[in-house]
Amino acid sequence: MKSILLKISVFTLAFLTSMLSINDEQVSTGVQDFQGKAYYFSKSSMDLGRWGARISEEQKKQVKARMKNRLEKTYVLTFNKSESFFKEDEKLDAMSGATDSWGKNFAQGDSYKNVKDNALVQSQEFYGKKFLVKDKLQQIDWQMGTETKQIGNYTCFKAMALLPSDDLTWYNFSWDRIRREETKVDSTGATVIPEIPMTQVIAWYSPQIPVSHGPSEFWGLPGLILEVSAGDTTMLCSKIVMNPEEKTEIIAPDKGKEITKADYQKTVVEKMKEFRNNRMGRSRG
Repeated sequence: MKSILLKISVFTLAFLTSMLSINDEQVSTGVQDFQGKAYYFSKSSMDLGRWGARISEEQKKQVKARMKNRLEKTYVLTFNKSESFFKEDEKLDAMSGATDSWGKNFAQGDSYKNVKDNALVQSQEFYGKKFLVKDKLQQIDWQMGTETKQIGNYTCFKAMALLPSDDLTWYNFSWDRIRREETKVDSTGATVIPEIPMTQVIAWYSPQIPVSHGPSEFWGLPGLILEVSAGDTTMLCSKIVMNPEEKTEIIAPDKGKEITKADYQKTVVEKMKEFRNNRMGRSRG
């Protein structure tokens, strides 16, 4: 049976915009010790592909219910002038009362970014082993626009970029990436160089919050990113709290085997190839 393909859909979250609550206290560019918290919401739809055509509507509903934790996620971004900490707000599985252990292997871990030092530190757990990914921040060549829209009480400006898709989800895994990377030849025997998939990114940022932070891999604009769409993925800020009474210390993760993004991806790919080969060996036996 082919694996279920998840496709994150670009969706309308206007209802969240109307709910966006903003603390009246604004950021002062002269204050160095300010802190903020931004809460983001993402939602996914699921494409069951050819497999979906072979199951009943009731079975489809059951599958989607079991996958709810992967289809709807919430995140918290804690930030000051130069640092940020991005973390998923994990929820219990509605069906089993447990966390999604399989999905956790390929989900983004707690992520610390320092825009001043161009540094990323991210904790990842893969099949029970902890990794500490240390690397530079994702380089993004933003194309600034003049188009604006209102998100809550904030005026946001549009920016766009084009990035290699694999770079945006280096912590994830796909069989498609393995198929592309494995050596192939054409009818003449010449090696085929795989095409690098690219993803268009559209971000909406507000200079009213003059920090260069954003959710997930995104950063580098002259204002906090309140909404970002990357291909079929959209994240929208639903709440902002500036200068909360109880400050949260922003600290980089420090546990796990130190590794770069590229080496972490290699580790994941080699392990999944091992699983594939073992499964194929058993099927032949």
